[in-house]
Amino acid sequence: MRVVSEGVGRQMAGASWIRRMFEKGLELKQQYGAENVFDFSLGNPDIPPPAAAREALLGLAEEALRPLGLGYCPNAGLPVFREALAQRLARQQGVAVTSGQVVVTCGAAGALTSFFRAVIEPGDEVLCPAPYFVEYGAYCGHFGGVLRPVPARAPDFQPDLEAMEAAVTDRTRAIIINSPNNPTGCVYGRATLERLGALVDRVNATRERPLFLVSDEPYRFLAYDGVEVPPVLPLTPFSLVLGSFSKSLSLAGERVGYLAANPAMPEVATLMGAVTMTNRTLGFVNAPVLGQRLALALLDTGVDVGVYDRRRQAMARVLDAAGIRYAMPQGAFYFFPEAPGGDDQAFVRALLGHHVLAVPGAGFGFPGHFRLTFCVEESVIERSAAGFAAAVRDVCGGGV
Repeated sequence: MRVVSEGVGRQMAGASWIRRMFEKGLELKQQYGAENVFDFSLGNPDIPPPAAAREALLGLAEEALRPLGLGYCPNAGLPVFREALAQRLARQQGVAVTSGQVVVTCGAAGALTSFFRAVIEPGDEVLCPAPYFVEYGAYCGHFGGVLRPVPARAPDFQPDLEAMEAAVTDRTRAIIINSPNNPTGCVYGRATLERLGALVDRVNATRERPLFLVSDEPYRFLAYDGVEVPPVLPLTPFSLVLGSFSKSLSLAGERVGYLAANPAMPEVATLMGAVTMTNRTLGFVNAPVLGQRLALALLDTGVDVGVYDRRRQAMARVLDAAGIRYAMPQGAFYFFPEAPGGDDQAFVRALLGHHVLAVPGAGFGFPGHFRLTFCVEESVIERSAAGFAAAVRDVCGGGV
């Protein structure tokens, strides 16, 4: 007897490596004690929200006691929040975004899902550079879309634009990019993005149904060493940016994100109306009202990026000591090193034997590497050094 659809059954069979390793970590912590397990599997930001969150929450407690204080809000989000977001995005992107081009969503995932529901027909394709966040495939696949990953160039993981253009077909509906990137930590350069925008414009010159360029930007705030994260909206009229406050304000559980469209896009009002409707009819209805009000109160603040930078440096020291090769991440809070011995799953199993949890690159469409997240205290990173070194010896003997 088959109780779930074939499509969901396939998704379950290939369930997220990230969650599998996270659950394995919980098991190991119960067995050996949390202090003896080094969990780098899940990108769950552990830095507290900005200090202003306390006063903001106290104020929201009074707001909640008013009539409809916790009632429904417009499906596109609280008007005051949309207006503030539009002003912020206009400054960030250098494009005159207004509240009419912004929809507040249940996190960046809700933004992507609502967008795909609005534009995807069964059989449409979505391109993305690989490695990529694995649930992109599910987000478009729910509506009959097909994810077509295009391998990035190693070792810097910049998109291979020639291969990307060769992969475009009549059914390609969107190109999704993620910079700073999960899982590699790379930041796509301005020249690369300008070429990508020109590609989209060339394709759309012959299209009735446009090709969209979609930029997934939850880590935009988190770049190191003065690296620029270039704006995407100016690249092509058919551009959209989406993001969330999960990482920048450490509000992952509040599920507040947004989608914004280039105001120069033809029929932009129609698209935003469609995304507003799908945001409702997919069951999101509206993003959490308390989360929206909290994000509004904290909009001009952020977590201490310096904490993540110190952890990045600590993780680099651990990998260097173990002889593991990697590209230093320019942003986000991930490393994506080469797997010693070449087999990412075998090396992740070797790490597990020393109570270190990582995620194999196969889980991101890029075997031969593995992902580490440094959303953990520096002391955990430092104490993991022996486990990394031992795992390298297990798979390589005397050296990498």
